[in-house]
Amino acid sequence: MALDILRLQRLFGTAPPAFRLAGRRVALRAPERQDWEAWTTLRGASRAFLTPWEPSWGDDALSRAAFRRRLSRYALEWHSDQGYTFLIFRLEDDALVGGISLTNVRRGVAETASVGYWIGEEHARQGYMAEGLALTLKFAFERLRLHRIEAACLPHNRPSRGLLLKTGFREEGYAREFLCIDGKWQDHVLFGILSNGWQYGF
Repeated sequence: MALDILRLQRLFGTAPPAFRLAGRRVALRAPERQDWEAWTTLRGASRAFLTPWEPSWGDDALSRAAFRRRLSRYALEWHSDQGYTFLIFRLEDDALVGGISLTNVRRGVAETASVGYWIGEEHARQGYMAEGLALTLKFAFERLRLHRIEAACLPHNRPSRGLLLKTGFREEGYAREFLCIDGKWQDHVLFGILSNGWQYGF
């Protein structure tokens, strides 16, 4: 398995392909090596803000080596149609504000993926993620031709629940100990949105 991964890395390279989606205030593009400094600075400054909602951070979570490993994984996922990860930049000054990913892409009878996102603390509640999520859904439904996008959030994460509902997701269920977040198995509220019930709003 490890040899197969190394062969794929040599075949596809160590970074996702260049790709950009532009909206009214933000643009999404695949992360590149030169993004590490802005990424580690924003994530580091937002650590206390982000860690309650994310899987536990490793000791080297913000290191250049860890970022390069991320890029390699993103490239493999992109080229194998398993996932698509973007960074979100503010158009007016090209400042990094957050990130968003489509993961666990399932084809065949499902045509489904899961969406996850993060935003730097200084950029929260300014509408950037709402536009970023809308652009990601447009990409998922119009370019990838997916039928359904799923999302999950912690029950007490009111901003995330509000964002999903605002973007057109519907609350669909409750999953006990669904994901290991901040070192603990935690319940999540489940959401979904369908291609035939979605409209791009930006």
